[in-house]
Amino acid sequence: MKNSFLILALVLLSVLGAAAQGFRNVDKSPMDAAYFPDNFAHDRKGDEKALVRILYSRPAKNGREVFGKLIPYDKVWRTGANENTEIKFYQDATIQGKKIKAGTYALFTIPNENEWVIILNKDLDYWGAYQYKEANDVARFTVSPKKSDTVIENFSIQFPKGTEATLRMGWDTTIVELPIQF
Repeated sequence: MKNSFLILALVLLSVLGAAAQGFRNVDKSPMDAAYFPDNFAHDRKGDEKALVRILYSRPAKNGREVFGKLIPYDKVWRTGANENTEIKFYQDATIQGKKIKAGTYALFTIPNENEWVIILNKDLDYWGAYQYKEANDVARFTVSPKKSDTVIENFSIQFPKGTEATLRMGWDTTIVELPIQF
C-alpha cells in the first residue's frame, strides 16, 4: 500500500511538473514573411537569391473598421501586429530615388485617407510603435492608397510575381504599393 501511494505521488508530481513547463498560447496575429523574388520563399530552385525579406504579423479585420478607427489616421503604425515589422535588404536598393543600404530596418507607416507615409527606421526589436523615434528614420516615402475590389480580412504584405519588386500591403479595402529597384 505504501508503494502504491509513493508511485501515485510521483506520477502526480511529474504530471504537475510537465504542466508547469507548458508553452504559452499562440499569438492571435500569426507571423508571416514576404520575399522578393516571391518564388524564393516557395521553390528555392537554382541560384536565385532573395533581394528583400519582410517579417510581420497579420492582424485580422474581425468586422472592425480598420483605417481611421482601429488604426488611426496621421499616427505612426507598426505596420502589422505584435513586434514591429522588419524589412531586410540583401543588397543596396533604390526607392523613390533614395539609396537604401543593404541591412535590416523597422518598417513603419503613417496611414491617411489620401496618402500614406512608409518609413524605414533603424530601431529594431520593439513591440509596436510605442518607442518609435523619428530621429532614427533612414528614409520616408509617400504613396497613394488604392481601394481594393474585395475586403482583405487579414493584413497582408507581398511582392507580386514578376521581375519588378513592388512592395504591396493590403488590409480591409486599402492597398498601398511601393516600387523598389535593385
